[in-house]
Amino acid sequence: MSRYIATRAIRGSNALVSEAEAMLQKALAEKGPDTTVAFPNTAYYLPLIFGMTGQKVETLGQLNTAMAHAHSLLHPLPSDHNWTPYLGETLDSGMATLIAAETIEAIRFVYNLQPEPMPGFELAGGTSFTSPDNGAGGNGMDGHLNGPIDDIQLRSWGIQLVDGRMPGFAAIVGAAKSNEVAVKLVRELQRRNILTFLAGNVNGRSIIHQLNEEGVELGYDTYTVPFGTDTLSAIYALGFAVRSALTFGGMKGGQARDILLYNKERVFAFVLALGEVDDLKYAAAAGAINFGFPVIADTVIPEILPTGVTTYEHVVSMPFNEIDGLDDLEKAERLVQKCIEIRGVKVQVADVPVPVPYGSAFEGEVVRKANMRVEFGGKYSRAFEFLRMMPMEDVVDGKIDVIGPGFEDIPAQGHMDLGIVVDVAGRQMQADFEPVLERQIHYFINGASGIQHIGQRDIAWIRISDAAVDKGFNLEHFAKILHARFHSDFGAIVDKVQVTIYTDPELLPAQLEEAREAFVFRNRRLADLTDGAVDEFYSCTLCQSFAPNHVCIVSPERLGLCGAYNWLDCKASFNINPTGPNQPIKLGRSIDFSKGYWEGTNDYAKIGSHDVVQEVAMYSIMENPMTACGCFECIVMLIPEANGVMIVSREDTSMTPSGMTFSTLAGVAGGGLQTPGVMGVGKYYLISPKFISSDGGFKRVIWMSSYLKESMADELQVVAEREGDPDLVERIADERNATTVDELLAWLEEHNHPALIMDPIF
Repeated sequence: MSRYIATRAIRGSNALVSEAEAMLQKALAEKGPDTTVAFPNTAYYLPLIFGMTGQKVETLGQLNTAMAHAHSLLHPLPSDHNWTPYLGETLDSGMATLIAAETIEAIRFVYNLQPEPMPGFELAGGTSFTSPDNGAGGNGMDGHLNGPIDDIQLRSWGIQLVDGRMPGFAAIVGAAKSNEVAVKLVRELQRRNILTFLAGNVNGRSIIHQLNEEGVELGYDTYTVPFGTDTLSAIYALGFAVRSALTFGGMKGGQARDILLYNKERVFAFVLALGEVDDLKYAAAAGAINFGFPVIADTVIPEILPTGVTTYEHVVSMPFNEIDGLDDLEKAERLVQKCIEIRGVKVQVADVPVPVPYGSAFEGEVVRKANMRVEFGGKYSRAFEFLRMMPMEDVVDGKIDVIGPGFEDIPAQGHMDLGIVVDVAGRQMQADFEPVLERQIHYFINGASGIQHIGQRDIAWIRISDAAVDKGFNLEHFAKILHARFHSDFGAIVDKVQVTIYTDPELLPAQLEEAREAFVFRNRRLADLTDGAVDEFYSCTLCQSFAPNHVCIVSPERLGLCGAYNWLDCKASFNINPTGPNQPIKLGRSIDFSKGYWEGTNDYAKIGSHDVVQEVAMYSIMENPMTACGCFECIVMLIPEANGVMIVSREDTSMTPSGMTFSTLAGVAGGGLQTPGVMGVGKYYLISPKFISSDGGFKRVIWMSSYLKESMADELQVVAEREGDPDLVERIADERNATTVDELLAWLEEHNHPALIMDPIF
């Protein structure tokens, strides 16, 4: 262990703890001990303090206890004469640093100094948007950096974290050698779909400034999140790591050792320190090492070799100017490769022949009208995409045809019709897989930087940016993306792929009509695909990478709780990878069909949960409900006073009649827990005839987030009519009508909700 590193880290920790204590005493004198302290939109209080100590900090006065704990972790500087193993003292000091940093940031929130103001800066994208041109879609912090990530965003990233699309995260602290190097570092991480957090500075210059000056889009949607321009803001990355363990691992506050081990084994993160490393950065790096996150520096610093705290090396020096490479951009690429090697991140990069950066990190990019070269679909033109299975002899692999004119003659910010027809053939291909593969077109095209894709089937809407066109992107590249990705991702069932792109106004209508006929046929086919019509369901163990004891059982009438996998998806996945996360569950003898018990599903529940869960009722919330990991789209919860259930959307941050917000409820519903009366679900399960059917079905819904009522209005109306009550949705309260049980009961009485006269739910 390096005495130099220990000295710098311990000195930095002592200094920061003293600074935090002084700030706290000043804040207590000016604001009072009862002043509320909180990070926005999280149920985990100050997450690192909560995770490491179990303390639920809600007021300034309660920070005294946290700081006392930090003070207890401090150590004197190493002696100049006597050598000791400094690693333990250094790690303690690192944890004290993190507690002090979170304390300081919490106090800054009290003084409205967080999120950090940055005039002229605009974050691109939040968790969702309604239109690229209406100013929505930001996360409400234009002119400010991001600050801490909220629970909603953590959960919305959940499925990407567990299925490997987002293989890890990087915390970059400092500033790169140049703006060009900064951009290259981020693009290399985006290309590998690694979530990147940005913080810190060197002599007042931050990588955030560098990327902003180069016009790089920062925000949730591009996997590149700017926390703040000082080192302390890196605490938000460690808070994110703590919440990953609490959210998906089912851990509780105060289980410090378990949380740290969880991160070492399951959260593949690293710190990249750019530029001069001062005492505070050494101290913060020591804090990160506690989590098993190695630190890689682009300057000359002492190294710490493996001791078991991290998987491989703890601290690695890779001086930028000494990296073998032809130029700075190649050196930046090799620096990223070294970081990935040290942490052991498992990265899959598809080789897609397009002239723009490509990867899942670009899936959320918004192309605003001012930056748009051309659009297809939307208000002013038609756009559709259609995938069909064809005989082997009718498909020429790699064949690409563009039938009709390109967009070269379309005025800037203009529009035109577009049809994308994908013909696939394969010995293992089945007609049932057509809609599964067709849905992937959205994700595949969206992976290209500068391309925005919304919708599917005959309501697709695509925009190409000026920047993408300037780099050479054209219509043929849509086909090249699809050919490469279908072979890469579905090679086990797809042997040949050819793509035809239609823009010819005379030929396109006939192709669109053929596609619509196929869509109608599929809809009817899927409507006949019921739980009673099949003899096997499918397991989904993707989320066990984060929630080891969670079991997800997917049936034709109950999709996965993440909303990303339905029965057909799982069937296709099994055909692609017979030893993968989706395995057939032979139902065997029916024990109780009305509640959803079979011998096969119960046997799987025991095995899949490592004997934690003994039984699962597929159609009940009150009796042995299915468990959840943490990336569910909605939470269903019993409101006993009203004899019904409420449904809270992940996007809803408001108070609910249960007295808890979504984030707080998620702590009860997630982590592989089986809690009668609480259940995480995918939102389209709400419209299934099997939705809590043994407990009364959809008529039990008495409260629902307005987001769901509005975004699923057509689907919910169909359900209401199926239930024989066309006005049912209007009788369901939302956060605009009731946020307490008393208000809810009054609403239900006034609107004659059927749940009030149904049999008791328990």
